[in-house]
Amino acid sequence: MISAKVELTQALSEQRQFVARTGSEHHLLLDDAAGGTGPKPIELVAAGLAGCTAFDVITILRQKYHQKVTGYEVRVEADQAERPPQVFTAVRIHHVVKGFDIDAAAIEEAIRLSEQKYCSVGAMVQKTAALHTTYEIVAETMEWVKGSSPAKTEA
Repeated sequence: MISAKVELTQALSEQRQFVARTGSEHHLLLDDAAGGTGPKPIELVAAGLAGCTAFDVITILRQKYHQKVTGYEVRVEADQAERPPQVFTAVRIHHVVKGFDIDAAAIEEAIRLSEQKYCSVGAMVQKTAALHTTYEIVAETMEWVKGSSPAKTEA
């Protein structure tokens, strides 16, 4: 089960700032554009989509395709309906993968699997919005990084 709770921070004020607590006990501030002390809830949906697909894609690239990824980011931009509820109507997702000898076919398949099978946030967003996904590969130029693998820690 996924859970979350939000609580108004200043009940006697005109501000609409909330403290959110997730079921895994993480806290963050939520606000509106006027307060500006935290993200708007709809921005968290965009961030959630970026994070959800990023976890899927990087896992598939590393574990299934053994890609030497040295950097990765996902950018999300979303258009909203003009009238409430202002759901996402179009979403642009752009993946930037940096590494050595990155295979474009591996990226395409990882993105496809994320969008069609694994990303729960994407599955929800697709109920109201058309997704348009692009990617770019940035070739790594630092030769000394090529042979290294992620550091392992010992307990």
